[in-house]
Amino acid sequence: MSKMTIKPLADRVLVEPAAAETKTSSGIIIPDSAKEKPQKGTVVAVGPGTKENPITVSKGDSVLYGKYAGTELQHEGKDYLIMKESDILAIV
Repeated sequence: MSKMTIKPLADRVLVEPAAAETKTSSGIIIPDSAKEKPQKGTVVAVGPGTKENPITVSKGDSVLYGKYAGTELQHEGKDYLIMKESDILAIV
């Protein structure tokens, strides 16, 4: 695993989204057009925070976030989301 070269600023967090479900619990395969965007991921990097908003999540935390939270980006062939810490709903 290579060292992350993206360093979020202020109260931003870099999250690697979990893979979308490909099968239902009953075994039905979900086609690409019907897959839902995952709302769970792993924190890859965190910013230093601000006086008003200190960072409470840390690298490696598994988190839940809003459906439309963050900005999508690709880095070295992987998909990531960068978002404010306030967009994170819970640590799992």
